[in-house]
Amino acid sequence: MRLFCAFRTANPQAAVSSRRLFLVDDPLFDEHRARGYHPERPERLLAARHAISHSESAGITFDRLAPRDATADEIVRVHTEQYVEVLEAKQGLFGALDEDTFLGPRSVAAAYRAAGGALSLVDAILDGKEGTRRGVAIVRPPGHHARPDRGMGFCLLNNVALAAAHARARGIERVAIVDWDVHHGNGTQEAFFADPNVLFVSLHQYPFYPGSGSSAELGQGAGAGFNVNIPLSANAGDPTYRAAFDQLVLPVLEQYAPQLVLVSAGFDAHARDPLAGMAVTSEGFRSMAKAIRQIADSTAGGRVGLLLEGGYDLEGLESSLLATLSAVVGDDAPSVPVADGKAAPSAAPLSSRHGLELERTRRDLAAYWKA
Repeated sequence: MRLFCAFRTANPQAAVSSRRLFLVDDPLFDEHRARGYHPERPERLLAARHAISHSESAGITFDRLAPRDATADEIVRVHTEQYVEVLEAKQGLFGALDEDTFLGPRSVAAAYRAAGGALSLVDAILDGKEGTRRGVAIVRPPGHHARPDRGMGFCLLNNVALAAAHARARGIERVAIVDWDVHHGNGTQEAFFADPNVLFVSLHQYPFYPGSGSSAELGQGAGAGFNVNIPLSANAGDPTYRAAFDQLVLPVLEQYAPQLVLVSAGFDAHARDPLAGMAVTSEGFRSMAKAIRQIADSTAGGRVGLLLEGGYDLEGLESSLLATLSAVVGDDAPSVPVADGKAAPSAAPLSSRHGLELERTRRDLAAYWKA
């Protein structure tokens, strides 16, 4: 059964042109620290804050929100009560949830604040205070690997999944999550695998950590077709991601017509990133953000929320977030003055290997969405 054409919004709200963004940040996020070096480190937020500062110099205004802690009732919309009890028991301690996922004395508190910050961002976007309908949450710890019953992959609570669940609780019928982090957002997929009210779209390196994310993972039951994975082999750069958006992401989003778009904004697909093997440049992230802005303007009254996920090269993170924020407010001019390392030129052709991968995904989606 095809799902397309069922959800087109009859009278979308006018496009948003404001150069204002909501911003969630909090000093508590810096206190999530490992005993020694870990790539998911507080310095990542310094890079993100540099991008915010440069954006302000370029004329973007940030309305800073006071984040709050998520409540237990809000967290169990996505996570199990048993997992919440596990986190509560580990407050104030050094420890680990797995070999990748550390806990420091303030980590659980930071996770509750990050999740609550994601909810505050959704509230501000939906309320549209002062006409602002877009925003960014530079939160730590990240979230998209956190499964309903456990944390993993540097993630404690699934911030973007909790944000989507909060929007649903507030009456939003169709939420789209676009995850461009280099790793598959397995926790987000699991949270909404059977739910047609949350469309999950993930572009990621494959095969790669955490091992999930094949294009055949399409959802189940009522949610069949609403889980869209776009797995890509290593060295995919701007041309591949642009083709993925043009051929797959945008047609699906246009047909779904989301009323809110959330982005798991990881920047570890950047060419400089040490933990992955992709070749996206800051201009590639700008292009993806521009496309999402245009979809949001078309169907969601401009409502877009960006939530920080991965990104472990500080220069790559800063330049990519700066480009993304610029595109989200409507500045489409290129030129971010940071070297993009091994990245392929943005005008390079799509490789035959990546073209075949996109075609395989298109075939898997053909039963649910118009090409």
